[in-house]
Amino acid sequence: MTPPRSYRRGYPVALLIGLGANQAVLWKVFSHVVKPERTVNLAGPRSDAKAIYNFHEAIVNAMRPTIREGTKSIIVASPPRTNFASEFLSHIQGHHSWLTQGGERATFAEIVGSASTPHEVTVLTRTPEFRSIVGETTTQETENLLELLEKNLNAASPEPLVLYSLEEIEDKILGAWLPGKPKPDYLMLADTYLSSARQKGRPQRLIQVAANRKVKSRIVKADSPAGKRLLQLGGIVCILRQA
Repeated sequence: MTPPRSYRRGYPVALLIGLGANQAVLWKVFSHVVKPERTVNLAGPRSDAKAIYNFHEAIVNAMRPTIREGTKSIIVASPPRTNFASEFLSHIQGHHSWLTQGGERATFAEIVGSASTPHEVTVLTRTPEFRSIVGETTTQETENLLELLEKNLNAASPEPLVLYSLEEIEDKILGAWLPGKPKPDYLMLADTYLSSARQKGRPQRLIQVAANRKVKSRIVKADSPAGKRLLQLGGIVCILRQA
């Protein structure tokens, strides 16, 4: 039997944005492969401030679906001797505070290199620098999630805002969401929980249903601070948000 596509590619790790003179190519970085996501073209010359502004806004809009899914490690690549990445990150700082502040903020990193074609991405992602940056950004991202987890664990709420068992989480994500009751916000799993589950189809199905219902999912390394905390709680948690 052919294994499911999601198993072959692994789990989402980061979003790579390859900036060029006239376009940006977005790539989803999974634990096993990198997949093209979307291409955004610059409509106008780089000397046109309005065109650059609209270009950067279009990139942010292209990022939104991946961020909503729960991947918030963003690596921005641009060729040597260009300032494409720094210009884009300055735009983020100036116009999108929701990406840089708060418990669910994204983590950004910059790397020198081209990432516009599959060959360029293959070369870039095999470098020690890229692997190091991925490790740093995902560690920071999972620390942000750990803050959110601890905040919800300690919240004064009449109903629990963190669920720990697979059965409870399945009931909450797959079941009806009642008005006025806490709703699923984040599904978090340690990678060892996913790989060692006796019924691998259950957590995989749960992740898919969560995505369909706009619940953000994140698989984290078991040896990271967030992963160690998840293992203390059983390896899987669902963070709820107040209605």
